[in-house]
Amino acid sequence: MTSQLFAICFRATRPSDLARFWSGVLGWEITEGPGEDFAILLSGTSGFRIRFLPGQEPKTGQNRAHFDLTSATPEDQRRTVTRALAYGGRHIHVGQLPEEGHVVLADPDGNEFCVIEPGNKFLADTGFIGALACDGTQEVGYFWSEALRWPLVWDQDEETAIQSPDGGTKITWGGPPVAPKTGTNRLSFELALPSGADWQAEAGRLISLGATRSETGKGDVEGGRMLMFDPDGNEFFVQRPR
Repeated sequence: MTSQLFAICFRATRPSDLARFWSGVLGWEITEGPGEDFAILLSGTSGFRIRFLPGQEPKTGQNRAHFDLTSATPEDQRRTVTRALAYGGRHIHVGQLPEEGHVVLADPDGNEFCVIEPGNKFLADTGFIGALACDGTQEVGYFWSEALRWPLVWDQDEETAIQSPDGGTKITWGGPPVAPKTGTNRLSFELALPSGADWQAEAGRLISLGATRSETGKGDVEGGRMLMFDPDGNEFFVQRPR
């Protein structure tokens, strides 16, 4: 059985604080797990959640992935920016031009995200989190399309995007040039299998598509999650079925 996207995970120096920030910005509910494990999810939906896990990795540059938040009107965009600043976000400059309509911010842990201006046709059929925009190759876009069984909704000039058959957030990869990976990513995917599914068989399927497993021995399983890497070397996890 195919894995489903269970969560987008942030490694955070203060998981509870970052969960409160994103809960406030998105209006999602906070749930607490064991230890310092926090998550937020949109009530009444079966989509992915956002998890906040403890991590002390220093930030050494821009993240390889960031959220693009959508706006219905200019006033709506301003409200989102104001709300993010009130919860501890800040303006940052990553090379955007003055004439560009999106606003670039960072959350309290320094993770970049954008508040997109209204009228963006590419994100019109998504939701508040319009996209998870990733730095990555065409190959990795093809990999995740097959891994999740999400169709490609964009494939042009080595840029790719996928979207669940049920709609919602798109995941995009910008194509070359792709910056070299330095250290562990702060954002990663967590996949889940239905109860009773064959964990090792799913790992084999993902490897056949281009993934690799950790070579650190017993350390490749963390809290019932198998550590793997996609074709661009990005970490992701597959939950052990319960």
